Amino acid sequence: MRLILAIVVCKILRRIGKLVGKGSSLPGQYALKICPDVLGQVQLPKHIIAVTGSNGKTSTVEMIAAVLRADGREVVYNAEGSNQIEGVTTLILTHCTLSGKMRGDVLLLESDERYARHSFRYFHPTHFVITNLYRDQLTRNGHSEWVYDAILPAVHPETTLVLNADDPLVACFARDHGPEKVKWFGMEECSISTREHHGVYNDGARCPVCKGRMEYSCYHYAHIGHYRCTRCGHQRPKPDFAVTAVDFNNGTMIIDDHITINLAFRSVYNVYNILAAWSVCSLCGVGERVMADVISSYILKNGRMVRFTLGQHQGTLLTSKHENSVAYDTNLRYIRENEKPCTVVVIVDAISRKYFTGETSWLWDIDFEQLNVPHVQRVFLCGKYVNDLAVRFDFTSLPAEKLVCHESIREAAEELKAAGDENLYVVTCFSDRDKFLSQTQRQQ
Repeated sequence: MRLILAIVVCKILRRIGKLVGKGSSLPGQYALKICPDVLGQVQLPKHIIAVTGSNGKTSTVEMIAAVLRADGREVVYNAEGSNQIEGVTTLILTHCTLSGKMRGDVLLLESDERYARHSFRYFHPTHFVITNLYRDQLTRNGHSEWVYDAILPAVHPETTLVLNADDPLVACFARDHGPEKVKWFGMEECSISTREHHGVYNDGARCPVCKGRMEYSCYHYAHIGHYRCTRCGHQRPKPDFAVTAVDFNNGTMIIDDHITINLAFRSVYNVYNILAAWSVCSLCGVGERVMADVISSYILKNGRMVRFTLGQHQGTLLTSKHENSVAYDTNLRYIRENEKPCTVVVIVDAISRKYFTGETSWLWDIDFEQLNVPHVQRVFLCGKYVNDLAVRFDFTSLPAEKLVCHESIREAAEELKAAGDENLYVVTCFSDRDKFLSQTQRQQ
C-alpha cells in the first residue's frame, strides 16, 4: 500500500507542479517520505543508463536520448536536469503504473556526481557513463579526488562501466571491477592534440594511484590525454571506441577510422560528449548508420550554446560553469581558434543559482591569456564581480585599452548594440546567461 500511495502522491504533485511551473524534485521528496525504499520496489526497464562527471552530463544524455529514440526505443529521461535522488524518484514514479511497473524501454539518468550513491542505493544502472573528473565548484565539491570517492559507492559489480580512457582519475574506476564489465572511449593523437600541457594548473602531474610522476605523450585539453605513471605503471587503456581524427576547420570528427560525424559545435568538449553517447548507444545495440545520422544533424537544446543578434552583431553565448576553470578554458580555446574579428564578454554577476558564495579564487585558475590574440578586439568585463575580473585581467598580458568594465550587464549590452558589427562571444554561467540574452534577439 505504501508503494501505491507514494506513486499516487508523486503523480498528483507532479501534475500540480507542471501547472505552476515547478515540481521536478518535490514530488519525489514526498514519495520517499511515504516509502523510503520505493526505488527498490518498482519494476524498471531492461536498459538503465546513467551519466555522471564534472562536465558533459546534460549534453551527453540529450544525445543518447535522441539516438535511442531514432532507433525506435521509448526513452524516459530527466530532461529538466533534476539529477539528485528526489528528481530521479519523481521521474521514475510519474512514468510508473499503479502496480509499480515503469513504462518505457530505456531509463536514462543524468546523475549528480556527489549524490549518485544515494540515487543508486536501491537499484543500479546497467550502463554507467563517467565523462571526466576535474576541479569543479570547490566550495561544495572539494577536490576532484573527493568527487571520485563520492561516486565510487554507486558503482555496482554488475554494472557495465563506460569510462573516459583519457582521464587518469576516471580510469581508476576500473580497478577491482571485472574487466569484462568495463568499456573505454578515448581520442587518439590528432590535429587538436599538443605535446605540452596548457593551463594554469596541471592535475595530471601526479598519478592518482601512487602519486608518482606522470608522463604524457600528448594532451587533448587540461589533464585529458595519453598518460603513464613512471612509478606504478597506471596508464591509458586502449579504447574500445575511439576518435581517430578531428578537423575543426571543416567541422568533422572520425570515429574508429571510418565513421565521419559533422560537428555543429567545434569544441573538444563536444567531441568527447559525442563519443560517450556513441559508445553507450553502440553497447545498447544501435547501428552505426543510425547513430551517425542523428548525431551529425543534431543541435543541442540544453542552452549550452545560444546564437543571438545584438544590433549589427552576430553573437554566440558559450555557457561556462562558474567555479570550473576547465569549462572556461575550453570555451576560450574555441574563441581563440575562430580567427574572425570579435569582442568577448565575460560576465560574473551571481556565482551560483543554488547557493550564495562570493568566493572568486577560481578566476585565477582560468587561462584568460588565451584571449591575447589579434582577432579579439575588445574584452568586456561585466557583473557584480567586475572588480574581481579586472584584477584578474591585470595579471594577463592583454593591453589595458582592450578592456571595458561595466557592473551593469544592461549598460554593457547597450554600448555593444550602439556600434560595431564584429562577432560577439559571451562567456558566462547559467546563473547569468539570461541577464545578457534578455537584451538580445535569440536565433532559432
